[in-house]
Amino acid sequence: MTPGQRKFALTAHVTSSAGWLGAVVVFLALTIAGLSSQDAEIVHAVYLVAEPVTWFVIVPLALASLLTGLVQALGTRWGLFRHYWVLFKLLLTVFATVVLLQYTQTVSYYAAVAAGADGANLGGLWSYLLHSGGALLLLLVTTTLSVYKPQGLTPWAA
Repeated sequence: MTPGQRKFALTAHVTSSAGWLGAVVVFLALTIAGLSSQDAEIVHAVYLVAEPVTWFVIVPLALASLLTGLVQALGTRWGLFRHYWVLFKLLLTVFATVVLLQYTQTVSYYAAVAAGADGANLGGLWSYLLHSGGALLLLLVTTTLSVYKPQGLTPWAA
């Protein structure tokens, strides 16, 4: 890539990755608000808002982060399989994206049930807490790998 293309790709990757991290923090905050509230309407609203946040914010940012990360790895000296930190970051991002895409079914299920309910606690917020907390931890690990770039070449380094 030319320097301009590399900077553009890096900007897109950092922006989408930071956005994904921020969206997960928002999802976690919503979950905590629902778990700590005694107001059935707030709990009900958390279930209803979680679905569009997941589908229209978190999923697109996760896919953009994965795609732009691949572009960065393939288009720069870091390579996709050259450095362990890049490979680990790729594997963690693919894992997180697959889990997210599977978990969207659960979020959509709870949103559909909540849409027909009168605000009762459906019990899914503990699952939301587990998944968003795990996602936050994983995204912080990938961010740390990006910043510190631990040394070590894979056996496939050229």
